[in-house]
Amino acid sequence: MTRAEVRRRLALEWWRWLGFALIPLFLLNLLFGGHQVLPAVLEMPLFIAALASMFVSLPLFAAYKRALIATEAALDGEHEREAWLALARQRRKGLLGACLPAWIAALALFSGLNAVALVLLALSSVVVLGLYRIPRQLG
Repeated sequence: MTRAEVRRRLALEWWRWLGFALIPLFLLNLLFGGHQVLPAVLEMPLFIAALASMFVSLPLFAAYKRALIATEAALDGEHEREAWLALARQRRKGLLGACLPAWIAALALFSGLNAVALVLLALSSVVVLGLYRIPRQLG
């Protein structure tokens, strides 16, 4: 597989993860937006938990950056394929951590969390997901 094909696959995977992060929030809002199943007292704890979940991605992002640097060093070498695989593995872990704020926001929807807070949590996931795009300089 060529370097361009690997980059294309990683780009498509990023878009899939963006959908995995946001679609549950949009679908649950569409289907159950007016229903409050959980007690309203859980609004603030769920919002704080979603904000705190952004810190989960800090060590994951550091590992991703190390894998990115290792991949750049392995370009045109005999270990390039293994470096790309290690990068993809670290990136998937990071993308999973980046999705947490939006997923917790989807749960907080059932407690009646304000729409502004839901949008902010969804945007925070999008911003953190944006950190995991493959830079143009690589390849």
